[in-house]
Amino acid sequence: MKRKFVIAAVTAAVLVGGTAATAVAFADDDGHDRETRSSVKSGATARTGVEEAVTAAVKAVPGTVTEAELDDEDGGLVWELDVYGSDKVWHDVTVDAGNGKVLGKHVSDDEGDDDRDRYTPRSAPVSLDAAVDAALKAQSGTVTSVDLDDDDNRSGKALHWEVDVRGEDGKQHELNVDAGTGRVTVDRSDDDHGDDD
Repeated sequence: MKRKFVIAAVTAAVLVGGTAATAVAFADDDGHDRETRSSVKSGATARTGVEEAVTAAVKAVPGTVTEAELDDEDGGLVWELDVYGSDKVWHDVTVDAGNGKVLGKHVSDDEGDDDRDRYTPRSAPVSLDAAVDAALKAQSGTVTSVDLDDDDNRSGKALHWEVDVRGEDGKQHELNVDAGTGRVTVDRSDDDHGDDD
């Protein structure tokens, strides 16, 4: 998703010793505050892993991360995270994939998200960190996406973590980690995606 940045410059002419002070704020096209763009260009390797991105997001918004996805935004590589805050409100947090700094955070405006309406993250005994560890034991590589999902009405699956791993073989592997037991299975429904992911 490309975002257009609007630069709002507020200049306060404070004449102290003949100098003027200028404050610059950045906002995306949705009006959400953002500090800056990612320090890593699209197509590069993320220097900040999912664990560091989760830690940064939870420092910015105390709560539980239910989704983390490595994403290309405005030509830079970022982690987009969904956090169910301790305030019982959903938040979106963007973390720089290069240096782990929080680039932006705001209350989520994703109304009507089926998964969010059905459960809270506290209903998952297996944490995101434990799910990532289990997935990486089953398939070594780099995690590119983690999502707590409840497909039970659609495919018979219980609450589980969907973990995408870019393997050392260069292929994308999609794994499911049961949110109750930690058992890892390969997501066979996505086998036809091949190397295009």
